[in-house]
Amino acid sequence: MITANRYPVRAFRAFCLLLFLASCFFAHSQNLKDSPWHVVATDINPAKYFGVTVANGMVGLVSSPQPMQVQDVVLNGVYDYYQRGRVSNILKSFNHVNMYLDVDRRRISRNDIQNYAQTLDMKRAALVTTFDIGEKLSVRHTVVSLRHLPFTALVEVEFTAKKDVEIIPASVIEAPAHLNDIRNLYAEIDRPHVTIPLLSSVAKSPTGRVEVAASNSFIFDEPHGQEPRLIHEDWDNNMHLLKFYKNLKAGQKYRVCVVGSAVSSVHNEFPLNEAERLTIFAKLEGRDRLLKYHEAEWEKLWKSDILIEGDVTAQRDVRFALYHLYSFVREGSGLSLSPMGLSGLGYNGHVFWDTELWMYPPLLILQPEIARSILDYRFNRLEMARRNAFEHGYKGAMFPWESAASGGEDTPVWALTGPFQHHITGCIGWAAWKYYQVTKDKVWLREKGYPLLKEVAEFWCSRVERNGPGKYDIKNVIGANEWQENIDNNAFTNGMAKTVLAFASQAATELGLPSNPDWKNVADNIPILKFPDGTTKENAIYDGVPIKQADVNLLAYPLKIVADEAAIRKDLTYYEPRYSPEGPAMGVAILATLWARLGDPEKAHTYFVKGYKPNEVPPFGVISETAGGTNPYFATGAGGMLQSIVSGFGGLDVTDAGVIQLKTKLPKQWKSLKITGVGVEKKTFEVK
Repeated sequence: MITANRYPVRAFRAFCLLLFLASCFFAHSQNLKDSPWHVVATDINPAKYFGVTVANGMVGLVSSPQPMQVQDVVLNGVYDYYQRGRVSNILKSFNHVNMYLDVDRRRISRNDIQNYAQTLDMKRAALVTTFDIGEKLSVRHTVVSLRHLPFTALVEVEFTAKKDVEIIPASVIEAPAHLNDIRNLYAEIDRPHVTIPLLSSVAKSPTGRVEVAASNSFIFDEPHGQEPRLIHEDWDNNMHLLKFYKNLKAGQKYRVCVVGSAVSSVHNEFPLNEAERLTIFAKLEGRDRLLKYHEAEWEKLWKSDILIEGDVTAQRDVRFALYHLYSFVREGSGLSLSPMGLSGLGYNGHVFWDTELWMYPPLLILQPEIARSILDYRFNRLEMARRNAFEHGYKGAMFPWESAASGGEDTPVWALTGPFQHHITGCIGWAAWKYYQVTKDKVWLREKGYPLLKEVAEFWCSRVERNGPGKYDIKNVIGANEWQENIDNNAFTNGMAKTVLAFASQAATELGLPSNPDWKNVADNIPILKFPDGTTKENAIYDGVPIKQADVNLLAYPLKIVADEAAIRKDLTYYEPRYSPEGPAMGVAILATLWARLGDPEKAHTYFVKGYKPNEVPPFGVISETAGGTNPYFATGAGGMLQSIVSGFGGLDVTDAGVIQLKTKLPKQWKSLKITGVGVEKKTFEVK
């Protein structure tokens, strides 16, 4: 009788296990959806899928709708000439963290799985994907781009067998089509205490200027000598893999990890050797230590946080924006931010004004050391900016509108922004002085800040046309509103030039150095045009046409040139209805910031929501550049949104006295707003 009933009992137990796992999954998903630390995606349609990124400021891994895959691997600071525009593009590298899975000798695809869900754990900077394979297996797949190891990622896969099953996991390295001279290698390092398998690939960029390499290895829980036997398969030039067989009993759990490193010749002279060394290091550190130090680094980052009480959705959305900025850049790297960060190849991965005016300000207030890395990127390319000014007939330094590896102009020739959008040079000088205001780092100011500000000031002195008192005109530019080209005396351009000239003089005084008297002379005579009723005029020919994004209103914040409340309101009243609904997210964020500072939190909240909610795309709600757009992640928009919180509702203001707080009010939906870890002193500011 016992023998006869054995299989029905086993089937009943398996059925109970299935029900238990399903109920746990549902409850867990519901709890996470209410969590301010988790972004949950359950309704995943591959045809309408815009991935979320896990990144550490150096390596970005973009999620995929396909099980155990990532869509893109992006290396910060690595460019080559390919794809479009006859300019450099950020280089898409080897995909070195993908995995295949065979279950009972059948390759698993999207069509074979159920209950597919992905959750971004922002606190741990980990993407967790869960799914079932019929009544055979449950899988939990976690990806992290290790914060403490800039070139290394960790993938962890946990299998739970619902019945007896055979699994064949495979670690894969695959090359994108644009890489050349691909070489795939496999080796094992044998020591008495460990065997280290190394799956590696190396290739040349499209022009051959850059060499990229990737390497990965398994981390097993089994003791040395009891690990599964590994099989290397070299399929073709673009892909090879390392796999093993494992039989699981019903109810058994099994875990395996993959560590992988990606390096280029931009970072190291011998990228293949370094990728393999870093992978060996990570493997022998082991899973627990890797996660311990990764999570410790993110814990440090999150000491600078934004806490909104009373609105879980706003709290999660704001933290989501902050998570992306923290993920896309890192201190000490000397690298900067593209409008799309490390989420893909958008805008060719170039660095624009988006960095200094939009993403930099919240990072400066919350993470000054990261902000310093952004400034280092510009300082290290100061010589190229000098050359650019020389080529255009100016003095000082003229920074490029689009910058990549060298710091030369990388704007496509067909775009007039390259030769004419000069306000970026002012934005960079402005950012340098703001860094000093927050940190009071006089050594930095002497060695880097002032040399940069001096060159910026000299540029503007040579750029103006001196047509009499009050008529030091800046002609033939493109302003922040890019829809009007080759115009004269643009409000934002002129305002930024006046501001940064004053900052340069102030920096010289701070260091006890003589300042060029022409800086003040030029600043005092650059005009800010007005309509007859006193409203600020966007440029000499502006006649009320729709605008792409904030321009005049930037004179009130962040420049503070228009400081009188009545004048701020007059400019808002005129320009608010002229903002195009097709414009980018950050323009509306300025309206939210200004109305919050003017004491109208409800109107500010309306613009705060309008500035990002219509831009969210499925399944994670990552934000695109425009409402209804399809090009996430738009980190510039995140920067604008965070400014509306930190400097708008939060009232934080960067001044010569450091970071101070203006009196503001909160929208009725929020009980309190707390901003922690502010500045070098890591202060806390609160609004109730």
